Amino acid sequence: MTAQPIHFNGPGGEKPRRVPPMPERTPQALRLAIQEHAPHLLPDFEAHWRRAIGDAFNLTPVPAFMRLWWTQYAIARDPGLEAHLRDLEARAAKSEDPEESAQLLAEYSRLRRQAAAVEPAGDR
Repeated sequence: MTAQPIHFNGPGGEKPRRVPPMPERTPQALRLAIQEHAPHLLPDFEAHWRRAIGDAFNLTPVPAFMRLWWTQYAIARDPGLEAHLRDLEARAAKSEDPEESAQLLAEYSRLRRQAAAVEPAGDR
């Protein structure tokens, strides 16, 4: 997958804003990107890092940590996508039709997988 973002129109159908590029796939680069473009994620990112990685001598949890936060940032950097995912989740939770709910959650999952697969801007 390329570094090209998934674009969704904002509320009212206005044209989507430029989405920041994905950083290098390193914890430091991801943290800096979050700090600059999605600062609302930073407290949770840092708390999770301290809890899961901290001063650990075992780096086994790092790939899982990076997958989770890579996806979170890929979504948060695009407010339209973030709002669309929240809407899908809310509609699925409110739906009384199990088939409709399953379809909404399938679309939610597909978009999250697509966001997780976005590559760093330099890897085109």
